[in-house]
Amino acid sequence: MKYLKHKIYGIIFNLFKIFPIKKNKITFIVDSRESFKGNLDYIKKEFEKSGNFDFNFFYKDKLSIKGFKNLATSKYVFLNDNFFPIAFMNFKSETVVTQLWHAPGAFKKFGGSVADGDTKEMLLKISDHMDYLITSSKNIEDYYSEAFQISCDKIKPLGLPRADYYFESHDADDLKSGFCRKYDIDFDKKIILYAPTFREEEKYNNVFDYLNLDEFNNALGDEYVLALRLHPKIKDFYSGDISTEGKYIDCSDYKSEQELLLISDVLITDYSSIMVEFAILNKPIVFFAYDLDSYLSNERGFYFDFESGVPGPVVSNSNQLIDVIANGEFDESKMSDFSKMQFDAIDGKASKRVVDFLLKYEG
Repeated sequence: MKYLKHKIYGIIFNLFKIFPIKKNKITFIVDSRESFKGNLDYIKKEFEKSGNFDFNFFYKDKLSIKGFKNLATSKYVFLNDNFFPIAFMNFKSETVVTQLWHAPGAFKKFGGSVADGDTKEMLLKISDHMDYLITSSKNIEDYYSEAFQISCDKIKPLGLPRADYYFESHDADDLKSGFCRKYDIDFDKKIILYAPTFREEEKYNNVFDYLNLDEFNNALGDEYVLALRLHPKIKDFYSGDISTEGKYIDCSDYKSEQELLLISDVLITDYSSIMVEFAILNKPIVFFAYDLDSYLSNERGFYFDFESGVPGPVVSNSNQLIDVIANGEFDESKMSDFSKMQFDAIDGKASKRVVDFLLKYEG
């Protein structure tokens, strides 16, 4: 009975293999919330520049006959997250299946790096049905090979498509003005974005049990405003209410995470891969790891030593956090070295490289 739903998806998909492949058809696999869609949007934009293509979306949490037919008749199929039914979908040889993956770079271990035997076997079946896995750097190839249980010859370090956003023409002041109007804050305040990840151990998920907001605002409130953005999965791991009477902005519902990164002056995070993308901007990052020992013992772990490998100071309590920000204790060279390890190129051309590669070798 294990993976029964995924097998049913595979059976339905395989029925539509009687229809021919349409060379201009592209299907993006997403969920109905369109989570992790950023890379897909940029690939779509680049294909639009390259010719006349028919774009479709296959919603993996909605059963649709039309969706299955589009998927089975597409020349190009793109994923940005896991989709286990791929293991049971026998794509035609003309179809090119590409995994873009939503999380930038290599930081927390995931997939086959932490999975049990059954899950690794499933990942291997999925990878057998994929043609390419796109990564941001040759340096992280071995990590992704293990995580996806995929051979290195299918891994192409062409870049992170959605990172092209930071090389487009954006009026950061205008974006910040809109943010300030939405949340009724002073434009002159600098923005500290606090983006913690979720913990599987529930007691560590209420960040305000560990961040003394009154002390934080007393020390930094004249210059900064704190904007909290919770991980989308936090509701799965914390049943209480994450709030406090102290002053802060809850921007968890703000539509564009990339806009937030662009207008923020400092990032506070912990074990979230958001820091890999923020590092592109070469702005200060502080790692508020109040539960580091527990996280190292009980959660997924990292592909490198956390304390020496992250591109910013690691602190464990509010006082240390406040001192680091107040005193500007940041090492720009460490940030630069980290970015060079995670990205082969930071130039705004990742989407073009991916599309050019596919059209040249698979078109």
